[in-house]
Amino acid sequence: MEYRYIGKSGLRVSPICLGTMTFGTSVDKKKAFAILDMAFDTGVNFFDTAEIYPVPPQAETVGLTEEIVGEWLQGKNRDAVILATKVAGAASGWFVPPVRFGFTAIDRHHIIRAVEGSLKRLQTDYIDLYQMHWPDTVVPKEESMEAFDRLVGEGKVRYLGTSNDTAYGTTKANMICSYNGYKRFESIQNNFSLLNRRFLDEMVEMCRNEKISLLPYSPMAGGVLSGKYNIDPDVSGRFASYAKSPDQRVRKMVARFLNAKTLAATERYITIAKENGMSAATLAVAWSKQFDFVASTIVGATSCEQLGDSLKAMEIELSGETLARCDEVHSDILYPMG
Repeated sequence: MEYRYIGKSGLRVSPICLGTMTFGTSVDKKKAFAILDMAFDTGVNFFDTAEIYPVPPQAETVGLTEEIVGEWLQGKNRDAVILATKVAGAASGWFVPPVRFGFTAIDRHHIIRAVEGSLKRLQTDYIDLYQMHWPDTVVPKEESMEAFDRLVGEGKVRYLGTSNDTAYGTTKANMICSYNGYKRFESIQNNFSLLNRRFLDEMVEMCRNEKISLLPYSPMAGGVLSGKYNIDPDVSGRFASYAKSPDQRVRKMVARFLNAKTLAATERYITIAKENGMSAATLAVAWSKQFDFVASTIVGATSCEQLGDSLKAMEIELSGETLARCDEVHSDILYPMG
């Protein structure tokens, strides 16, 4: 097993990280335990969750995923698991999270409340990687980073990361940390896949120069790159249910991930995968994890069978020819997700 360091931290993680955002809704506790065990037994030591999971976030279910992960964790050696979770981003951002009455902010109060809740639900006394789920455009970064640093000083958190962030936001935060002697963000968790290469436009330079690791989420573009929507547009799945949501933001997300361009690109990736003797899902995960600035690619699963395709990518290194063919698809169908 190849283990990689996250940023300049002491965290060594498997090239595949198990994301848990469906645990508690589409995946019940028994099935979640089976998926977690399968990942762990295959060598995955890195697990990611968040205080607002499962998705879609609802007031009656927030925290349920952490509770499931926490219960599973009791049967494991804590030192063998690298555990990551997130504080909900600001309510002034892209949506209002259904925690703390929808008044969330990345300030001292909310960061402290969030981490205390996560530690309780996860049944542990420390979190290996604590991440900001998305940025706060109102609270000064000086206050945010001081509060995060305090958690490290108290031993509640080992290292820090950001998510859904920009090059400016991440670099600015880490400059503040450098000036004040605070712990910095060692990782950034952003959307990155064969269908969404926007990270390569600008963010990659920040990661390489600042030694910050990307933890890509949605490497299969919400399941689109599995090819299932090419086979049956009405197949049951995340976007099938999201398309019926009364929330306009959720419906817009469906249109971004699932459209004529993403399906056309996926059709070509399916062909490339078949010619290399693997599933389209395995190709998507293998492509994501092969970059030098990527520490671990986050995959989700609603069954052990689904997880199997992702885990096969763990030991696969794509050839230069295969990577070039993937690049050709992107050149022909630029930015299918916009």
